[in-house]
Amino acid sequence: MKPPPFTYHRPTDVAQAVATLGEVGARGKVLAGGQSLVPLMSMRLAEPAHLVDIGRLPGLDTVEVTSRQVRVGALVRHADLERHEEAHAANPVLRQALRHVAHPTIRNRGTSVGSLCHADAAAEMPAVLALLGGHVVAVSTAGEREVPVDELYVGPLETSLRPDEVVTAAAFPVPEGCVGTSVVEVARRQGDYAVCGVVALVRLAEDGSLDEARAAYVSVADVPPVLDLTEAVRGISPDGDWAPAGEAAKERLECDGDIHVSAQYRHHLVGVLTERALREAATRAEAG
Repeated sequence: MKPPPFTYHRPTDVAQAVATLGEVGARGKVLAGGQSLVPLMSMRLAEPAHLVDIGRLPGLDTVEVTSRQVRVGALVRHADLERHEEAHAANPVLRQALRHVAHPTIRNRGTSVGSLCHADAAAEMPAVLALLGGHVVAVSTAGEREVPVDELYVGPLETSLRPDEVVTAAAFPVPEGCVGTSVVEVARRQGDYAVCGVVALVRLAEDGSLDEARAAYVSVADVPPVLDLTEAVRGISPDGDWAPAGEAAKERLECDGDIHVSAQYRHHLVGVLTERALREAATRAEAG
């Protein structure tokens, strides 16, 4: 199938982009890498009357790393962030997650911020942003604002962003302390959307005891849920029994089935993958 007719806009700076979005309102969509929106348009699942292509806007293709956060510009490709050594050193979970994002060809074109704005709960990057408690930076003719992740996702493929806003960057906080992270998932084929995935973070206290264990989930709910599972595994060592965390996650999450897997199987995966991801994260935290 082919996309329905639309008017194409190619602004040359952010001010022009937000002015255009302000004019077209809810009839417009922002185009960056195009790896999510264009297929939806081709299948007639999205029919924007106006496409505002931000692909040539200057200053949005940089990754800035500080001791507090990794700030990713709106035009940074998945592959560029995956290979960014400074970002990996500060926040390893970014590379761990990006290696699960589709195929290399898609990672070469798709943008990480675009994935965040697409708000697909089957994608890895929204779960990473949710686990770390990050935010996106949205700009409109009214100015700039930060949108925390817990206010960003409001439903399947739906965000709280206004039609006249363009997201220029996303900020992934750098976890403090002795922290390890892990991303594990099960997909029907390499590169497919996961039928279930877990992004885990474990923090150890100075004496090596468990201080925090949290997990965010992929393909489990309409928006990426985040669970604090610390109490379920309080006092455990990295090589201990992490099964109670998996059971706690299963008790707190309900799963639906779809054409690929049953609800029961997805619920089973929640427990198995939670245990596996937290154990791996704890091992990495212990190794430093």
